Amino acid sequence: MNYHFSKILNSDFDTAIAKITDELKKEGFGIVTDIDMKETLKKKIDVDFRKYRILGACNPKYAYQALLLEDKVGTMLPCNVVVQELTDGRIEVSAVDPLASMIAIENEKLIPLAKEIREKLQRVIENFRN
Repeated sequence: MNYHFSKILNSDFDTAIAKITDELKKEGFGIVTDIDMKETLKKKIDVDFRKYRILGACNPKYAYQALLLEDKVGTMLPCNVVVQELTDGRIEVSAVDPLASMIAIENEKLIPLAKEIREKLQRVIENFRN
């Protein structure tokens, strides 16, 4: 099982961040964390890295339902979405497959919920356009 969905586009990085944020909002997700790996790696270990941001996307309704079913599910939250600049200048957007994450927990009650979230994140990636 693949653990992510991805799409590569010809876009500039900042526009891609704004567009993926908008697509996530359409599916009920907000960004609760935003990690700039380029900046972090430069600051912490003085290395140059490509533009790479990890957006922690959360749909509160689904997060609440998951927490009621499994109190340690928070170790798998939020759903990460990565926006990165490839070596050829194109932008790749990837989202975690929540079904792959939830299978590791071995709580069958989470599977239908994970499938719903998976469909939403797949739509986000599919609808992401230049």
